[in-house]
Amino acid sequence: MKSRDVMTHGAVSIAPDATVLDAIGRMVAHQVSGMPVVDAAGRLVGMVTEGDFVRRFETGTEQPRRRWLELLAGSGPGADAYARAHGHRVRDVMTPEVISVGSDTPLGEVVRLMEEHAIKRLPVVDDGRIVGIVSRADLMLALAQRLDADRHSRTSDEGIRGRIVSEMKRQSWAPSHSVQVSVREGAVRLQGTIFDERTRRALRVLAEGVDGVKDVEDLLTCVEPMSGAILSTPDPGAAGSTR
Repeated sequence: MKSRDVMTHGAVSIAPDATVLDAIGRMVAHQVSGMPVVDAAGRLVGMVTEGDFVRRFETGTEQPRRRWLELLAGSGPGADAYARAHGHRVRDVMTPEVISVGSDTPLGEVVRLMEEHAIKRLPVVDDGRIVGIVSRADLMLALAQRLDADRHSRTSDEGIRGRIVSEMKRQSWAPSHSVQVSVREGAVRLQGTIFDERTRRALRVLAEGVDGVKDVEDLLTCVEPMSGAILSTPDPGAAGSTR
């Protein structure tokens, strides 16, 4: 999936010369915690978020002066903090260095950028103009829609088995040669031998993640690989786990 598949089109934005009060009112009205700042030509020039209004002199939360820091770093950081805490225009409080993505950016890269820069949203820019915004909420919604689609999908028993076996072969931890998989009316049965108890849960999760699986029956026996001693056997009274 790519940015365009999950982004919010026509993102709420604001002009750099708008007032801080206007920005707060717009964010509250549209129930967003941040929005892009766009100039008259439609170019992205910054981002303004709730975090930009945390340190304000009006609420007594202005960043305290650290003279020792001024001695080390000069007057620049202090001047910047003052402007942000006292500024009445969006241009004075916004973050001008904006991390953005294109509409063709894969979601894996979107998530990587969010994690790397500790941000919750990314503007989507094509040809220099903002076309949308992708946020953590958008990613959650996309995941929910995918999970819901998976839950309602129907796949043949043979197709389910084939996908489980294929995924097991792709995983280095999965003992695909010692575990047999059978499927009947969407119910998966796992039989055979594993050599680490942690593999039991991982195999269940793997099977449950395949479209069309209704439940999973665990009939696996765990064996100590060096001695061959049986460590655990299936519980005949245990029910399969329902999705």
